[in-house]
Amino acid sequence: MQHRHLLPNEIDLLVDGETGFGVQPLREHVGACRDCRARLDEARDVVAALSAVPLLAPRMGLADKVMAQVPVFVPWHVAARDGLRQWVPNSPTARALAAVVVAVVGSLVSGLTIWAAARGEVLSTLTVVVGEQARASVADATGSVVVALFGPQMVGLVQQLGPLGLALAGGGFLIASLATVFGLRSIATSGRRS
Repeated sequence: MQHRHLLPNEIDLLVDGETGFGVQPLREHVGACRDCRARLDEARDVVAALSAVPLLAPRMGLADKVMAQVPVFVPWHVAARDGLRQWVPNSPTARALAAVVVAVVGSLVSGLTIWAAARGEVLSTLTVVVGEQARASVADATGSVVVALFGPQMVGLVQQLGPLGLALAGGGFLIASLATVFGLRSIATSGRRS
């Protein structure tokens, strides 16, 4: 042990008063090494000073305030379970009633699905009607957006000219957009030079 100084964990063993295997050579080294003896005395002084410090209890609610600011990762299955738990009633009677309602609604939906699947023509007709309604809604919304952006006169002109009108309108829009970008850019660069 004469060739090196004690490591911090070895000094801790001596400060704690350990008596296990291998502690005696550490004590002998401290007796012979002035540096290690000084480090051991400093460690004992620190322990004595810490034991003299009065114990202070934190205020009530401090842990809750600290933990409220700590981001906690919640696995998806725990979040799903907690979300479902909010919808489950607390009383046994309300739970039984909710289970009956869920069972009845589930049975009705399953029965209607099986009935519609057994009658392919009803399902295909229903699909066509819903699809046409959706297409009409999208077309109306798109038309409203185009009218709001370009005005009714431009829409009428594009309809009269057909695909050529659409190409001319798109080209004009592109040219106007590019001219605007370059114009704003030249204004910005001329403002920097001044």
